[in-house]
Amino acid sequence: MNVARLLARAALSFAERPAIALGEAPWADYRAFAARASAIAGGLRGSLGLGQGDRVAVLMENRPEYLEALFGIWWAGLVAVPVNAKLHAREVEFILGNCGAALAIVSPEWAAALAAGAARVIEAGSADWRSLLASAPMPCAQVSPDATAWLFYTSGTTGRPKGAALSHANLLAMTQGYFTDVDAIAPTDAIIHAAPMSHGSGLYSFAHVLAGACQVAPESGGFDAAEVFALSRKHRGATLFAAPTIVKRLVDHAQAAGPDLSGLKTIVYGGGPMYVADIHGALAVMGNRFVQIYGQGESPMTITALSRHHLSDTAHPRHEQRIASVGVAQSAVEVEVRGESGEAMPSGEIGEVCVRGAVVMSGYWNDAEATARALREGWLWTGDVGAFDADGFLTLKDRSRDLIISGGSNIYPREIEEVLLMHPSVAEVAVVGRPDPEWGEAVVAFIVARGAPPSTGELDRLCLAQIARFKRPKEYRFVESLPKNNYGKVLKTELRRTLTGAEG
Repeated sequence: MNVARLLARAALSFAERPAIALGEAPWADYRAFAARASAIAGGLRGSLGLGQGDRVAVLMENRPEYLEALFGIWWAGLVAVPVNAKLHAREVEFILGNCGAALAIVSPEWAAALAAGAARVIEAGSADWRSLLASAPMPCAQVSPDATAWLFYTSGTTGRPKGAALSHANLLAMTQGYFTDVDAIAPTDAIIHAAPMSHGSGLYSFAHVLAGACQVAPESGGFDAAEVFALSRKHRGATLFAAPTIVKRLVDHAQAAGPDLSGLKTIVYGGGPMYVADIHGALAVMGNRFVQIYGQGESPMTITALSRHHLSDTAHPRHEQRIASVGVAQSAVEVEVRGESGEAMPSGEIGEVCVRGAVVMSGYWNDAEATARALREGWLWTGDVGAFDADGFLTLKDRSRDLIISGGSNIYPREIEEVLLMHPSVAEVAVVGRPDPEWGEAVVAFIVARGAPPSTGELDRLCLAQIARFKRPKEYRFVESLPKNNYGKVLKTELRRTLTGAEG
């Protein structure tokens, strides 16, 4: 089934319900949203002559036209390639070339930059865009459930981004899992797209369309804490998807400004596990509004979930361990932790997280070698290292590439980061390994201080009280900020490059 049929269904069931808003202002109801998508599809297939399966990139900040373009592309039976508008032009050009985009629908800021490229460019809001909207509508295209709907390009923190091919069936399974494993949605609810629609926030558009809820594009085009709280007062029953770094900024603002939180229903956080100290602070300041999900572009938003019940169940004897986890396997997937030889590891043993199910990608676009590495014997090998406990809660240790091996012992940076964040003067921390002629690697902690930096002696004593001596950092480096990508993930590759450069 074509995922655009979710919109066609909503246009019948919720015709006059608000479908899209720009800030506090209504943009389109569901009848109008579907009509616009149908007209865009007619123009893409008609006057522009695109054929079923052609790739169309969408490159703009969060705005109503983003949703109209996406659903118009799917309505036409084409493949959407959402691209983060904060990427560098070289990265964008690589993605457009790699997927062979026939067309790019872009914001004004990108129109000139891509004008000389191979793909045709249409600027949202321009005369060409208005011509698309004035096109004769077409029926929703018939597509195979296995046909690619969304090329999800990875963030490329360690190399060239790869396009995970997500089918209509993958996206429908992900959407159904939202209601089972994440949250309920009422037609009177809304999602505030403060995180990029090119990734997690955009993936959650399907569930909100299915429920007949409103999609809100902030006037800023992205994240602003004060704006989010103001929008939640207008669009009540509000949900947003956020990386842990965004959650932290929301909590800081709420603590400082004391805004009305009554309209904010749910914050789904992912893109990395939340540190225990941070989720404790979030729950204390903002209450029981949080759900954690763990997924990847290759299995979008759908590997595990940590429910608001488990996050708030402080009476449970293993509550601390549970909130440090990423939850339990979602209902649409099987999740195993496997050893190097492929054997399933028992609870408590560390290995690579593997997942299979109806949500897992078919492979990487035009990259058979990377596909063969990631998909083996029906399982997606995520590259993440973790362990299950006896209750089925998965705790991530680190990305496999971030593992530090010192003196023959495996050291997981996250364990050290959790300890260092217990110090009141540590705001952020990232732990990496640097080459060491005697030990192989030595542990280095990069720290953003809260106020005056703590002494290394204090940090040493904290570590020695909590973890084995060999895990204690050999060096502490205080920095003003940690390098992050456009999704808020710390770029440990950049930190390691700093260290190897310093080593000469």
